[in-house]
Amino acid sequence: MATQILPASAETTDTFPINGTDFIEFYVGNAKQASVFYRTAFGFQLIGYRGPETGTRDRASYVLEQGKVRLVLTTAMRPDSPVAAHVHAHGDGVHDIALWVDDARDAFAKAVERGARPALEPTVQRDADGEVVIAGIHTYGETIHSLVERRGYRGPFLPGFVPAASPYAPAPVGLEYVDHCVGNVELGAMNRWVAFYEHVLGFRNLISFDDKTISTEYSALMSKVVSNGNGRIKFPLNEPAEGRKKSQIDEYLDFYGGPGVQHIAIATDDIIRTVTALRDRGVEFLRVPATYYDSVTDRVGRIDEDLAPLRDLGILVDRDDEGYLLQIFTKPIEDRPTLFFEIIQRKGAKSFGAGNFKALFEAIEREQALRGNL
Repeated sequence: MATQILPASAETTDTFPINGTDFIEFYVGNAKQASVFYRTAFGFQLIGYRGPETGTRDRASYVLEQGKVRLVLTTAMRPDSPVAAHVHAHGDGVHDIALWVDDARDAFAKAVERGARPALEPTVQRDADGEVVIAGIHTYGETIHSLVERRGYRGPFLPGFVPAASPYAPAPVGLEYVDHCVGNVELGAMNRWVAFYEHVLGFRNLISFDDKTISTEYSALMSKVVSNGNGRIKFPLNEPAEGRKKSQIDEYLDFYGGPGVQHIAIATDDIIRTVTALRDRGVEFLRVPATYYDSVTDRVGRIDEDLAPLRDLGILVDRDDEGYLLQIFTKPIEDRPTLFFEIIQRKGAKSFGAGNFKALFEAIEREQALRGNL
């Protein structure tokens, strides 16, 4: 099969309209400390809070924002909380990729009718700034999709949260919006979850990579990308493939304790500025060999950027029929080798950097070897 780009459908087949990613909620061991990390390292701004002081007794949540990206960091207040159970099983990780919809009741009903397992029945939340309707459905592992309807709501985030700010507010680094979120699933489950997104949400399989495309001397994986009709939601789904040694997907599944979100790709319109700022704030990135840059322009053709800062920062380049992209991947942001981030700048390209896969996954394997997990 190798890389296969599938033809676009004649018309949008979405089960219901999705306007974009509303927020991404992490369950973490210490949300107060995590909020400082994301502000310090990634330049997010604190905009909201919910916890015991606001009448929520079982958890505390901090809302961070940069561009159109909203992160919610939630921690348990008691050991018998489902948040605590999630962190115990997985470490810090993504619990909810929330989708912004026009009508949460209608979206939930249609999703459940098509086979989705309910996570939250449609619920109206109100405060002085208006009302929000939220529902939720289960997807792979313990990941859910909240369905958020917020038309007419004037508050900073959701009812129950109060505005929050801090005198400690490092400058943003140029992160603009969520480009895509990648999920890792167990061997044999990828096609089942692709079918779930196709049937339940009306997504289409945008592109497929087999273990010949995504492989190194030691390991391999398979991946398919599903997308909604307007392209604002893109979910690559990975599963391990047989190889001589443990793949990065196997390592993730072992340490996360099952399927979950592997990485979040966030777009910028100036990747050199963004990555320079992130590096200067202590964010660590994967590095490819310097020889990668000896032939990169032969492979991708002319680009607008000077090659020197790309080489210095370790930024990768790839091209498709519609343009090119620049991308770089952080190392895991926690001690468990699970979640990481991708920073991406698209200069017309709609693809995901297939030309960089081999160099990237060899870099990941070098990190695996240092951890003793290859």
